[in-house]
Amino acid sequence: MSDLVLDASRISIRQGSKSFAAAARLFDPSVREDAYMLYAWCRHCDDQIDGQVSGHGSVGLDPRLAAAKLAELEEKTRRALAGQRLDDRGGEDQAFAAFRRVAERHTLPSRLPLELLEGFRMDVEGRSYRTLDDVLLYAYRVAGVVGEMMARVMGATDADVLRRAVDLGLALQLTNIARDVVEDAKGGRVYLPAEWLGPLGDAPAKVADPANREAVFDATARLIAAAEPYYKSARWGLPALGFRSAWAVAAAAGVYRQIGRRVLQVGPAGLERRATTTRVDKVAKMMAGGAIAARAITVDRWREAPARPPLWAAQ
Repeated sequence: MSDLVLDASRISIRQGSKSFAAAARLFDPSVREDAYMLYAWCRHCDDQIDGQVSGHGSVGLDPRLAAAKLAELEEKTRRALAGQRLDDRGGEDQAFAAFRRVAERHTLPSRLPLELLEGFRMDVEGRSYRTLDDVLLYAYRVAGVVGEMMARVMGATDADVLRRAVDLGLALQLTNIARDVVEDAKGGRVYLPAEWLGPLGDAPAKVADPANREAVFDATARLIAAAEPYYKSARWGLPALGFRSAWAVAAAAGVYRQIGRRVLQVGPAGLERRATTTRVDKVAKMMAGGAIAARAITVDRWREAPARPPLWAAQ
């Protein structure tokens, strides 16, 4: 018998992120299904705030409409966390039905999904980001907490492992920002630290102006470099996972790291186009992820993980 909620979640990840969809196929079936459903809720909330469809074609929303959407998302999320059954038969509530299943199955702390919505509130309010720490707070809310929720879906409970999962979320979001700098600026948002941009500050029109590509690229390259310690820290969460979960996580990290490298390779002129990875790149990173996962659950599992360096952490 077809499961409409799960089917809709599969479609959501396939349409919203080819990279995550490819990595998710590496999970064990039960983890994969919950990953699909968690992604579907995250994607739905993001789309509602940005006026997108499956992460594409952002039209932007009037701030008052966006604030109303955010309030509705919070109300429905709280209902799902309380175990209230939403519409499993069709329509937009499928995403919340999916989230309820995942939240119940893995006893997700309510602070995590609500923190994600606080990240969306930063977008709704047009928050500016002067320092890297400001950017990292945003990255924590919109991606770091997703990393922790995914780790819990994979069965992780150890505090250090969960913190490494947050680090991966931070790294992925910094890479996302670097990939989408000009596209975001054209949509009225600047996530690069304003103090890195000098006279451009956080003015979207200046960041989007082709005349300023060199300055914007320099700040973008700094952000890609800033992501590296978080990727390296996240690597030491893999030994606590099963092989297939470690493989999926390592593959996703490898694909996103490659996106950052591609941004650097194409240089300032390439900022106009969203950097992507080829199918060959993805296959290569999937294979490399398998090797990393194999080492993580054998050799590294018997080694003491290095202490997490003094990186940014949520208070």
